[in-house]
Amino acid sequence: MPTAIAVTGADLVLPPTDPATPNAAVLADPAARTLDDSLTELRRLVDRFGHVLVVCPAAAPAAVAHRLHTVRSLLESDRIALVRTDLPPLGTAVLVRQLRQLSACDFSPGVLASAARLLAHYIYAGAVLGSVSRLDRVPVSLGSHLKSWLPGANFAVLAGPTPRIVRVGADESDFTGPEFTTRLLIARGQLATEWPTTALAPRWSVAGPVEETPLPAGSPAWWGTPKLVEFAAYLPDLPVLHQLVASVRRETCHWCGMELIGDRCGFCAAPLADAAPVQAGPTR
Repeated sequence: MPTAIAVTGADLVLPPTDPATPNAAVLADPAARTLDDSLTELRRLVDRFGHVLVVCPAAAPAAVAHRLHTVRSLLESDRIALVRTDLPPLGTAVLVRQLRQLSACDFSPGVLASAARLLAHYIYAGAVLGSVSRLDRVPVSLGSHLKSWLPGANFAVLAGPTPRIVRVGADESDFTGPEFTTRLLIARGQLATEWPTTALAPRWSVAGPVEETPLPAGSPAWWGTPKLVEFAAYLPDLPVLHQLVASVRRETCHWCGMELIGDRCGFCAAPLADAAPVQAGPTR
């Protein structure tokens, strides 16, 4: 039985890549549910699937994270993992879909939960913005802030894995991308630009056509403006994702006993004792 992947918003659930990709459970907004309802909701998921991975963006309202921690504590369950991520909304949705793909494989819940940090490193998440004056989640120089006041100025911003910001049409050569084959997903806001499809995709040697999806509800707030086109370049193929995760050495958490990869347990967040972080690279 696959480990259940749960999310805190329906906009984090992308269409499946194939019929074998499990769906994600969308948890109700704590503002619209009582604590008892939330307890029942997660208890049913645990009873049905055995283990549950809840992906909760770091930018989610504090009430969402508080409710999740409260429910896990009251259930006294060690079978619920809270996966936090700093990725922007579209990148988070891509991560969720990759976890859904891998949940149907032979990985244990502990490996799957700790794999989220590894997978996030290979998601190139960014956006084209009409202004960076209110962008506070990616470092912005004073010069970029000043240029954002120029009429018609657009900026390409990469949130991760390495933050970067360039002015579109000026210093785009510095906007380097992944050194492995990816697909590109975009979500359009109120900015009228084709730069991700006409300029970014060729420069990053994107394989296949550019995909489009509705803009996640949290994107304007995350990027500081509704005038944007969000994008994410990612590893699309399940065999490559499987190899990436399977190639990392597995350990046992000294605290909760769950299996893990990398340097931190995905269930209890305990660091791996006396070990350095281990990463693997994708196959071209």
